Amino acid sequence: MNGIVVLLSGGLDSYTAAAVLQRQGFELSALTVHYGQRHAREIESARRIAQALGAARHLEVAAGLGAIGGSALTGVEAVPKDRPVDPAEIPATYVPARNTVLLSLALGWAETLGITDLAIGANAVDYSGYPDCRPEYLEAFERMASVATRAGVQGARYRVHAPLLTMSKAQIVAAGLALGLDYGLTHSCYDPLPSGLPCRRCDSCVLRAKGFAEAGVSDPLLSTV
Repeated sequence: MNGIVVLLSGGLDSYTAAAVLQRQGFELSALTVHYGQRHAREIESARRIAQALGAARHLEVAAGLGAIGGSALTGVEAVPKDRPVDPAEIPATYVPARNTVLLSLALGWAETLGITDLAIGANAVDYSGYPDCRPEYLEAFERMASVATRAGVQGARYRVHAPLLTMSKAQIVAAGLALGLDYGLTHSCYDPLPSGLPCRRCDSCVLRAKGFAEAGVSDPLLSTV
């Protein structure tokens, strides 16, 4: 069985991506990063998801991106709400270099494990306009990995899998449900209420709601609200 290091945030996309790759025959090594996000409730979801998927291992590491600022997700700036989501606009929730840092941590762990496959739940269809969720970025990271690691210069070829990259949110939800995933384990909200419930108004909540509505199913996180 081939191993793969999967970035597991605790959200809907990373859960689905991990499950898709597991179904393809990969053994999951899940990596969750505490990067200073205000929505740290995702970490709890990531733990539950890793257990539900039966990941071979689950590593949590810290990377204090909050110290460099520049994002509503790691600072005191208000999270945008009640607005149309425009992928052509890079929103205030963009975290500078986040996916580069996260994938670099995944790359380092993968090299120590002798694994050459990485995975991320990036999506370039129904998304918030983040530049590090595009196919050209992921291709560039693969090229960088081949020259930045001992394994790479010795001939290993690293691959970044993004199985959801060209899927709509509705397609992602449908794919996950077909795999029997429990989306009640996930957390997507950028700015949850004190109770932990989703705000329903941030970009992430809007995109999630759109996906479930277009898939014609109810979101289990909202079924009891």
